[in-house]
Amino acid sequence: QVQLVESGGGLVQAGGSLRLSCAASGSTFSINPMGWYRQAPGQQRELVATITRGGNTNYADSVKGRFTISRGNAKNTVYLQMNSLNSEDTAVYYCYAGTYVRNYWGQGTQVTVSS
Repeated sequence: QVQLVESGGGLVQAGGSLRLSCAASGSTFSINPMGWYRQAPGQQRELVATITRGGNTNYADSVKGRFTISRGNAKNTVYLQMNSLNSEDTAVYYCYAGTYVRNYWGQGTQVTVSS
């Protein structure tokens, strides 16, 4: 079993920055990819960014160049540095961890960008 806890969400003005953190606990040895997804009201959950244990990253086109995903040295934490935020980034952000058996999701953290 894996548990994921996000932190760092909140309210920020357009053009500002925010850093999200996610800490995994439990059977963390089984995790390879981690990442972030987001869901706005009335929309499907969409990929924001992912990162493997080896450091390979993947970003949604909408955040490329503005967001940076990184992994802690122990590989059981993941961060999302969000810069140049705009109103379209407003969503609930969910931490993701993938294992061979199943995927895990955090409870979500709200990011609201005001203009």
